[in-house]
Amino acid sequence: MNFVLRRYLINLQQCRSYATVKKFFKSATLQTSNGKYEIALDQKKLKTPGGKIFQVTSEPLANAVAAEWNLQRENIDRSTMHLTSLLNTAQDNPNGLTKIDLTNYLVNYLPTDTVLFQSEKEDELASVQANEWDPVILWFNKQFQADLRKSNDLSSPQLSATTRMNVSKYLLSHDESSLHAITFSVDSLKSVILTLAILHRMLSTEKAVYLSRLEEEFQLGFWGRVEWAHDSSQQELQSRVSAAILLVHLTSTTTSLKIKSAAQ
Repeated sequence: MNFVLRRYLINLQQCRSYATVKKFFKSATLQTSNGKYEIALDQKKLKTPGGKIFQVTSEPLANAVAAEWNLQRENIDRSTMHLTSLLNTAQDNPNGLTKIDLTNYLVNYLPTDTVLFQSEKEDELASVQANEWDPVILWFNKQFQADLRKSNDLSSPQLSATTRMNVSKYLLSHDESSLHAITFSVDSLKSVILTLAILHRMLSTEKAVYLSRLEEEFQLGFWGRVEWAHDSSQQELQSRVSAAILLVHLTSTTTSLKIKSAAQ
């Protein structure tokens, strides 16, 4: 877990800064209230955009959020603070999404998953896609007793009732904040399969990001890359996905500990 947090913070530092505001505090620290963890910017409690006191149930997650704030220098660049943004969205829930809403969105995303659409031509790209993506599809089908098949044309793969049920059951085992984070990762990678592969430690975040950009990376092999542009885009994507995965792992660990403690 420490490795995941370390990689996220490294990616965060490497991201480019854009819109910023002047830093108005010296340090971010943790406070506790009714068994939950809050962030204090100096003596002022951090609040969500909706005006709620920012709270999490996981101390390591609260530490990670505080680290995001403490990494800010002269200016605050909120565009790099993915954990804070994710948790703000989960707490304010501006669209009123339930666990069922988020689960249905993710399951319905599966037939459009980027790794299922492979080149229809028998060329080098098709070979690369098959070598890199097919093992992940195979893992997914085995892990979730699913029957997804890739498509070599524009037709969407069929989603069986069994696949839908098994994936839904897994997703519903997470709380709302984790489902918001999973959705954030899926939208970033354009892939449910790659996101779940990271969560199950079948893939590293770096590898999953590479696989999500496989066609682009393939083209760059021919035409070359503009290092500052392409590397910045890759680092930003890794940072976004790392934040989502970190949130899920830390939240799930806390939930698991509470369940075990209650059972004793």
